[in-house]
Amino acid sequence: MRTPNAVARDYYGILGVSRDASDDEIKRAYRKLARQFHPDVNPDPEAQEKFKDINAAYEVLSDDRKRQIVDLGGDPLAPGGGGAGPGGPGGAGPFVGFQDIMDAFFGGAAGGSRGPRPRTRPGADAILRLELDLNETAFGVEAPITVDTAVLCTTCSGAGTAAGTHLATCEACGGRGEVQSVQRTFLGQVVSARPCTVCQGYGTTIPHPCPTCAGDGRVRTRRSLTVKIPAGVEDGMRIRLAQQGEVGPGGGTAGDLYVEIHERPHDVYSRKGDDLHCRVTVPMTAAALGTRLTIKTLDSEETVDVKPGTQPGSTLRLRARGVPHLRGTGRGDLYVHLDVRTPTKLDADQERMLRDFAKTRGEEVAELTKQGGFFSRMRDAFNGHA
Repeated sequence: MRTPNAVARDYYGILGVSRDASDDEIKRAYRKLARQFHPDVNPDPEAQEKFKDINAAYEVLSDDRKRQIVDLGGDPLAPGGGGAGPGGPGGAGPFVGFQDIMDAFFGGAAGGSRGPRPRTRPGADAILRLELDLNETAFGVEAPITVDTAVLCTTCSGAGTAAGTHLATCEACGGRGEVQSVQRTFLGQVVSARPCTVCQGYGTTIPHPCPTCAGDGRVRTRRSLTVKIPAGVEDGMRIRLAQQGEVGPGGGTAGDLYVEIHERPHDVYSRKGDDLHCRVTVPMTAAALGTRLTIKTLDSEETVDVKPGTQPGSTLRLRARGVPHLRGTGRGDLYVHLDVRTPTKLDADQERMLRDFAKTRGEEVAELTKQGGFFSRMRDAFNGHA
């Protein structure tokens, strides 16, 4: 018994193009619909079926022979319709053209081979810690440094090959730097690529490595440099030395060297930005009567007056005697914090004079003696004395 032919599908209608559409119009329509109904973008089950129809329509209309069958009223994907069905002999399967799907999402070349990666690559940056005294960070210094980094191999000039030899094309990947594998999924065949493990993705091998650098194109060594530290740098700042870092693999451009400043604590001064602070102790009599102090700054000596009646914790400000500004002109200030020292021991004459002084000021000062002092009375109470 003969089965009636099924109605041929409207492949033009599926893609939304006219029957006289050009190949470019068909491809543009396919890409637009593929982006809209791809399962990774549209999880709707109906979208999955629609996506299969879109792929089938593109498979047919992008093939001149199959399109001719459609134009004659046939269906090349139907059993007996003039062509093999999806996935069968002669057909591309429901996931037509992995490259075309990748083109639809990434604009043409994303699904293709990435090609071998270059052997010559930029080098990494390096960081070196440099400790300096306050005077050096304040006024600048040219500091010698020693850095351990990778430098260009002078034996092979970065090529990595022994003298008289050359790189060879990798036999495992044919110089592509990657190997491809095909996996079958419910959408058809998916082609994936991974770096070649024989050449590590370079596409070439080194049959005879340089004996000095073992094929890396660089060697490690200690180098002596001089770094110019500008006046006014602060703790934690970094100074960049361009292309003084690690030379890259294959003799690639060197990275940068960053010199990180660490300021040692000073015996006298503490630093806050560009301002300096110090503490000076003055006797009680000097604070009361006033005095003149000689302060040694970072680069000079300054005379400063302590006014009579100065109280503990008072601060004297010496303008522009701090650290020079890193950017611009001028300097920070120096702040002198005064601590007033009170005598801890007085002889009889000194105590009498102080008491007389207190009386002239109308200040009552209780006498603390062995007999009448508070601690003496407490001691007598514990010993049972009245």
